[in-house]
Amino acid sequence: MEWFSGSYKNYDFQLFSASHFVILTILILCSLAIFLLRDKLSAEKWRGTEIGVAISLIIMETAYHLWLIVNGSWHVSDAIPLELCSISLILTVLLLLTRKKIIYEILLFTALLGASQALITPLLNYDFPHFRFFHFFYTHLMIIWVPLYFTWAKGYRPTIWSVLKLFICLNALMPIIIVINKLVDGNYMFLSHKPDSASLLDVLGPYPWYILSMEGLLITLSLIVWLIFRGKEAKKTAVERNLPL
Repeated sequence: MEWFSGSYKNYDFQLFSASHFVILTILILCSLAIFLLRDKLSAEKWRGTEIGVAISLIIMETAYHLWLIVNGSWHVSDAIPLELCSISLILTVLLLLTRKKIIYEILLFTALLGASQALITPLLNYDFPHFRFFHFFYTHLMIIWVPLYFTWAKGYRPTIWSVLKLFICLNALMPIIIVINKLVDGNYMFLSHKPDSASLLDVLGPYPWYILSMEGLLITLSLIVWLIFRGKEAKKTAVERNLPL
C-alpha cells in the first residue's frame, strides 16, 4: 500500500505541475457549474447529497488522522485541527448538517481567503495518486464549493455584520491558540513564528507585528469578499425558503 505510506519518494508533488493544473481547472469548472446550475441545485431533493458530502468529509478527515498515526507522523504540535483550513473544514461539515447561516457567514470568508490560497500554493509533498493528494485537494475543494453552493443555490448572503462576526470569532480564538502553541510547542495559525518557507508573511513585518498586519489584511480582503457576494435583492433568500438561521 505505497499510496498510503508516509514516503513521497515516488509521489513528489511539484507546484503548478500537470496534476496541480488539473485540480485548479476542476476548481474553476465546478465553481462555474454551481453558478450556472444554481436554480436546479436549489431544490430540496439535494438535501441527501448535502448530508452525504458531510459524511464523506468526516470519513476523509478520519482517514487522514489514521494515516498520520499509522506512519508515526501524528504529533500534538501540528496535528490538532487548529489551522484555518482545518477549522474551515469543521465549519463546512457543520454548515452541511445544520444549514445555520451564522456558520455560513464565517465559512464564506475563511474558505475564499484561506482554502483558495492553499489550493493555489499548497504546502503538500504528495502527488497523484497518493492518499494525501486526494485528502488535501478533496477537502479544500469542498471547503470552497460548499459556501458557494449555499450562496448561489440556497440564497445565503453575507452582510457587513458578517465581517464583524468573522473578526470577533478569530480574535476570540487567537489567545486560545497562542496558549496551545506554548503548551505543545506548536505554530498553529503561524502565531508563534513565520513559516520556514517563503510566504506572504515575509512582507508583513517581523514577529509579532506581522500578526497585526494579518488582521488588517484580513479585514480588507473580507470587505472585498462582502462587496462581491452581498445580495441587494436576492430572488429567494434563506428566510423565504424557511431555512434555519
